Amino acid sequence: MHLTDSPDSAPADETSFETFRQVDIRVGTIVEAAPLEGARKPSIRLLIDFGPGVGIRKSSAQITDHYTPEDLVGKQVAGVVNFPPRQIGKFMSEVLTLGFPDQDNRIVLFSPDQPVPNGARLA
Repeated sequence: MHLTDSPDSAPADETSFETFRQVDIRVGTIVEAAPLEGARKPSIRLLIDFGPGVGIRKSSAQITDHYTPEDLVGKQVAGVVNFPPRQIGKFMSEVLTLGFPDQDNRIVLFSPDQPVPNGARLA
């Protein structure tokens, strides 16, 4: 799932810090990546290791413009681990992998610029 807005859009409505903290954003390492067969839009199926507290979770991402499955194994990414699973075609996605649209609206993954432990929570 990708949610995009124009960079020129105004900020979203104000929210509380307590509400924000309810969204559990963690870092994990991609341990497996492959094309998602049967998807309407080209997508990659990911297995992401979020450490012992969360475990390995599945995600689907429409990121084929910038990434190949081979490029992704070993890459650390950020994801929301406490949203309910979502059916994507025949695939059940368990994590929302986070990314931002580039100037052509193609998704660029959000990842730390230094290694962090799998399962590290947004601080």
